[in-house]
Amino acid sequence: MNIYKKIESEIQAASHIVITAHKSADGDSIGSSLGLLHFIEKLGKKAIVCHPDKAPEFLYWLDTSSIILMDENPEQVTEAMKKADLIFCLDYNATNRVGPEMQILLEESTGKKIMIDHHLNPEDFPFITVSETTACSTSQLIVELIEQSGHLSLLDQKIGTPLYLGILTDTGNFRFNSVKPRTHEVLAKILEAGVEHHLIHEKLSDNNTESRLRLQGYAMSEKLEILYENHVGIISLSKEELAKFNYKKGDTDSLANLVLSIKGMKAAIVFTERDGIMKISFRSKGAENPVNILASENFNGGGHANASGGMSDLTVSETLDKLKKLIPTYFPAQ
Repeated sequence: MNIYKKIESEIQAASHIVITAHKSADGDSIGSSLGLLHFIEKLGKKAIVCHPDKAPEFLYWLDTSSIILMDENPEQVTEAMKKADLIFCLDYNATNRVGPEMQILLEESTGKKIMIDHHLNPEDFPFITVSETTACSTSQLIVELIEQSGHLSLLDQKIGTPLYLGILTDTGNFRFNSVKPRTHEVLAKILEAGVEHHLIHEKLSDNNTESRLRLQGYAMSEKLEILYENHVGIISLSKEELAKFNYKKGDTDSLANLVLSIKGMKAAIVFTERDGIMKISFRSKGAENPVNILASENFNGGGHANASGGMSDLTVSETLDKLKKLIPTYFPAQ
């Protein structure tokens, strides 16, 4: 029995299924969660999606009403996690990625845990682990589950739309080197199921707010610092600057890619002051320019070679100074 058939068997045998994903939701965590939810429903079973926090505003066009949030409804999430006999762990490789409150519930749960993820170095806590680091996204792996469990005929627009979204966003609109021939094969199956991909692109690209564009313009014109010898660009934004532009979650997500679009850039680093810490986004181009090592060794982070996250409890200026001192080590002058 292949691992995906085994997962289907666990779904069929379970009475209380919960789907979880990492804190600070993104397109892939939301997309894989909703895609899996709708697939489970097509199998004739029920499931509950429990996430640590809300999706960013640019994803609000999706129907996320079925997602219960830990930071808004802790009692409901606690009850669901305690009753669960099967828990899906999507798009994360360690229990601390769901935030401290949900981490306790996850670790105390006696339910079987199934990890479906594409990040490096998975922890050994699940009953079943699907860790495919060559996959572009967890959403792609949900399509693999649907197909390789023998249920490709169930793939429809409702299941496929969030999965397309997850693949689209986690590949940077298909620009990252994580996109392989198999990715396009999976996308073809999604399109054949009736997904209107052009509408997804429109909803993601054509929903800017004035404040978001003004914030991004300010960040690029006033806060971008380029270390020309190292081919690295850095943007830092304080809580006061974010507040000035009525910051909403997700407003700075595209900044790193904007910096990377500058000719000759190898890496882009954007950090923002939120919730008392500096949240850092690292992006880079090419296998020869990884950023996950910089993130993991110095900023309690990590992730993919070319797309990682981290954090700093220093001030804005101290974090900026630390980065400037570290960058020549990881990106030597040329």
